[in-house]
Order: sequence, then structure tokens, then C-alpha cells
Amino acid sequence: MLQRTKGRVLLALLVVTGLAGTLVDRTLTKDERKSALTMLKDTRGRIITAADGLSAKQLDFKPSPDAWSIADCLDHIALTENLLWSTLVNGMKGVANPELRDSIKMKDEEIIPMMTDRSVKRSAPEVLQPSKAPWTGSAAAIAEFRKQRNEHIKYVRSTTEDLRNHVIGMPGGVYLDAYQMLFLLNGHAERHYKQIEAIRADPRFPKS
Repeated sequence: MLQRTKGRVLLALLVVTGLAGTLVDRTLTKDERKSALTMLKDTRGRIITAADGLSAKQLDFKPSPDAWSIADCLDHIALTENLLWSTLVNGMKGVANPELRDSIKMKDEEIIPMMTDRSVKRSAPEVLQPSKAPWTGSAAAIAEFRKQRNEHIKYVRSTTEDLRNHVIGMPGGVYLDAYQMLFLLNGHAERHYKQIEAIRADPRFPKS
């Protein structure tokens, strides 16, 4: 009871002195939460649907000898989902660093178009190559992606953490806040969903 009384007295003093203004609710806004949940769910559904019911021959088809197959894309999507989420989680473990917000040069709405622009070619690092997947088979890759994405959706639905004021440095001198990392993560998955769709649209893609 004494501890509770002290807490109330301290809060009253903060209000009187004006310092209580620093105790701001930094959780996601309703619109931010809705936007993140919608994109994470939509992309989850598109990727799972795009790979559903494909035969081994279809999954392994490559448009060219050095191109990835749909199976390769699924392995890479699941591997990268895990890596990017780990980056977000590690960024949230530190103290908030709003002083770095001026280092952020990208707006939320610019991230996914940048990530999904397949006219810009990128090479996956060795650790994210499909051959590094610890599971076997596309069904396992889809299950891994689904499990991870479900966990990420659950987190976004309920988190009260201050994602906006945890700024994370990325390779190449790029800075994003933890909320923007959700767009980066989803944009990556969308990029390879587009790749899967392009493979399926190839006129040589197996009929079954």
C-alpha cells in the first residue's frame, strides 16, 4: 500500500511539474497496426496459394539453368523471413534511440515498391541461398514460412512495444525503424511471390 501511495505521489508531482508529458504512449496507432496486419496476412495467403497443389516437376522447374525454381524461392522466402525477423527482434532489445530517426530516409510507403521492383537484380547472400535451408522439401518450407508469419502476425496484433523509436541500421548505411522492418520483411516475400508467378507464367512451365 505504501509503495502504491508513493507511486501516486510521484505521478502527481510529474503532472504538476509538466514532466509527465514524457510518459507518452508509443504503441502503434490503429491505422499502423491495421496496415501491417493486412499486408502480412495478404502476402501469407498469396504465397501459400501460389505453391498449393504443385507437382514435384512444377516445383523444380527452372526457366533457365542459373535461375531459381519455385522450390528454391520457397526455401529462400522462409530463410529470409527468419533472418529479417531476428534483425527486428534484436533491434528491439536495445534502448529506444529516437535520436537516430533523422537517419531514416525512406517513407513507409516507399519500402515495398523498392523491394518488389524486380527490374533491379539482387543476389542473395550465401547464408540465404536455398541450399542452406535446414528442412527438406517444399512442403516443409511452406510450413516453416506459415509458422513464422503466423507468429509475426500475432506479435503485431498485440504488441505494445515502441517500434517507431527503435531505429535499426541495415547494410549499406540504410536506417529503418522497427515498424518499417515489417514492410521490408513483407516486401521481400512479395518480391519472391512475383518471381513464383513469373515462373508459373513461363510457356514451358509443366502442365502437371
